[in-house]
Amino acid sequence: MGTKSITLNISGMSCAACAQRIEKVLSKHEGIESSVVNLLAEKATIEYYEDKISLEDIVKTIEKTGYEVRLNKVNLLIEGMTCSACSARVEKALNKIDGVVEANVNLTLNRGTISYISDELDPKEFVKAVEKAGYKAEIEKERDADREKEAREKEIKSLKTSFIISAILSIPLFSAMFFHMAGVHTILNNGYFQLALATPVQFIIGYRFYKGAFNSLRGGGANMDVLVSMGTSAAYFFSLYNLLSGVEEYYFEASAVIITLILLGKTFEAVAKGKTSEAIKKLMGLQPKTARIIKDGEEIDIPIDDVEVGNIIVVRPGERIPVDGVIVEGSSSIDESMITGESIPVDKKAGDEVVGATINKFGTFKFEAKKVGKDTALAQIIKLVEDAQGSKAPVQRLADKISGIFVPTVLVIALATFLIWYFVKGDFTHALISSVAVLVIACPCALGLATPTAIMVGTGKGAEMGILIKGGEHLEKTHELDTIVLDKTGTITKGEPEVTDIITFGEDKDNILRLGAIAEKTSEHPLGQAIVMKAKEKDMELIDPEMFLAIPGKGIHSVIDGKHIYIGNKKLMKDASIEIEIAEEELIRLEDEGKTAMLLSIDGEIKGIIAVADSVKESSKEAIEQLKNMDIDIYMITGDNERTAKAIANEVGIKNVLAEVLPEHKAEVVEDIRAKGKKVGMVGDGINDAPALVAADIGFAIGTGTDVAMEAADITLMGGDLKDIAKSIRLSKRTMKTIKQNLFWAFAYNTAGIPIAAMGFLNPMIAGAAMAFSSVSVVTNSLRLKNFKG
Repeated sequence: MGTKSITLNISGMSCAACAQRIEKVLSKHEGIESSVVNLLAEKATIEYYEDKISLEDIVKTIEKTGYEVRLNKVNLLIEGMTCSACSARVEKALNKIDGVVEANVNLTLNRGTISYISDELDPKEFVKAVEKAGYKAEIEKERDADREKEAREKEIKSLKTSFIISAILSIPLFSAMFFHMAGVHTILNNGYFQLALATPVQFIIGYRFYKGAFNSLRGGGANMDVLVSMGTSAAYFFSLYNLLSGVEEYYFEASAVIITLILLGKTFEAVAKGKTSEAIKKLMGLQPKTARIIKDGEEIDIPIDDVEVGNIIVVRPGERIPVDGVIVEGSSSIDESMITGESIPVDKKAGDEVVGATINKFGTFKFEAKKVGKDTALAQIIKLVEDAQGSKAPVQRLADKISGIFVPTVLVIALATFLIWYFVKGDFTHALISSVAVLVIACPCALGLATPTAIMVGTGKGAEMGILIKGGEHLEKTHELDTIVLDKTGTITKGEPEVTDIITFGEDKDNILRLGAIAEKTSEHPLGQAIVMKAKEKDMELIDPEMFLAIPGKGIHSVIDGKHIYIGNKKLMKDASIEIEIAEEELIRLEDEGKTAMLLSIDGEIKGIIAVADSVKESSKEAIEQLKNMDIDIYMITGDNERTAKAIANEVGIKNVLAEVLPEHKAEVVEDIRAKGKKVGMVGDGINDAPALVAADIGFAIGTGTDVAMEAADITLMGGDLKDIAKSIRLSKRTMKTIKQNLFWAFAYNTAGIPIAAMGFLNPMIAGAAMAFSSVSVVTNSLRLKNFKG
């Protein structure tokens, strides 16, 4: 097979070294013929062998390197799928389209999520592919909770109506069977009367099965509808043949009752499936419908969709905040539990950020809208949960593969059953009824629902607890973690350091603080900001430095009033050939106290030390204890020197300390631990943690941190509480246990049911009931996850 060429849009590259790194990683793969990465255009052109590497693997390889491949995404609403064989078929058709990286079809949601790379690829192509496979599809507009609820209720109402009519017509047929067995003859035993009752059930109520079977067969596949329509048709037409031949042996009740029971099962299933997506509905319901804005000096209520960035919005006690913004007047306490999972209200004043859909508890305030519509935190959370619920866990791939070949296999088994009974035993009736039982018992509905329902409830439950899981794959992987690497600043500690000591060597303390603050004025590092805050508390005038150079992992070189100022760690001074002997004794003392000591030199001489301490979060020690009790190895990673790092580590009970690690080396450290066969979870909150979060098996971002970290992570802990790591692992274990239970029962039920039916020990009606309720039991078992407390 020849090579294919593809062009990918890549973000996150900052220099030529980034482009070279991507090219180097790609060139190592034997399936890739060549790769050219253009830094300025942010594009990679790759020649690859389709039979050796998939597009999905190429994208994952680039993302593992620490960069993001910008993919287009579209959601489809799909009609006509009845079992996992249908969803597997649709998925296969979508994945065949050139430019599609991954297509996931969720049977529970009747929804397909397609990630694709080509800007020239029209989403209408996806609709055509689905229709060619025998189903209906439309591109999903912005998700609307009311529309979804209406569609779900319409489906349930239709199923209920069909079931009631079917039951009314089937009960007399079912009763006739007992009268016949008892030797009592009534009109119910009359063949033409039975025909009159069974026909509308078979062809009007059962039309949905014929339609589904026709679409499936036309698309070149076979699904549950094929099995049901074949099985019931065989019983119906055999009974009709006997009636016309004058043989008083009818099985009209079997075909009618099977359809009735399957409809009952489908009704229960639709109701239960609606409950699996309740987390999304709850989140959507949190969004207020209107906002009170100030326009021309007056307060007016406008629809939430009309709010624009820059509007000034008034919020009174007890009201939900409409969008994200910053308080400009007033103060209050705000319940942010829907975002963070933390029930204690947070005090807010002018200048503080507020999040849409949180509840204003006490005061009245005005705030300026900063993020509206799709940009709000709530909209981002809803999208994240939606994507997670539409994704697939690797364990589901096995079920999908089996479902894809299951129906044709069952058809062969049913045919073999018929032929053996007919030719070996010479019993046509028994042969037919046994093969009908095989067809009906073997419908793979439960198999298709086993994994997605558990993933939906699990990710939804996580969202309720302030734990946002990006997808089924990450939810599955989390339970395997045996090592957690914790970044220190902002993760174990609060990330709000304060200046604790200023030590001078022949220089005025205030001057050392002033020079340190001017040097750090434009730095974003939390340690630098602590120095700036201290200077501002003393009302110092901070001029702009004449020169500023940040040296990552070491410190800053600045020119102030014509003097060369260096402020940072020992490595910085060593690189600048500055002697530090005068300060060593004080450095050791401060570091033993767990403080970060920064040396300050003026024109090549050490003139002072500014010590900064960052207090440990109240929950850190308990969280680490919980993880240790789960037999998980804990590492702390930091750019601080070893002494300071060990002082913090001892305070929270961590023995493995990785100190003096430069930001760009964090990912390598994580990869080194993984190379020892460990399953690693990395927890961080800063921009410099993003590559390490990507390098880990599971990246946990502290939600109080940066958007970049949250984007790179697999799981976001919205509350910033480290105890949520243990909760995430427990939720993963519980979800996986549920999936395994579901798959076991789905497989066990089919593998046990088929031979029993083939041997003639299973009445088709009992087979229909068992098949219908197996799906209900799987969904109900998944719903038990809602009781998870953490």
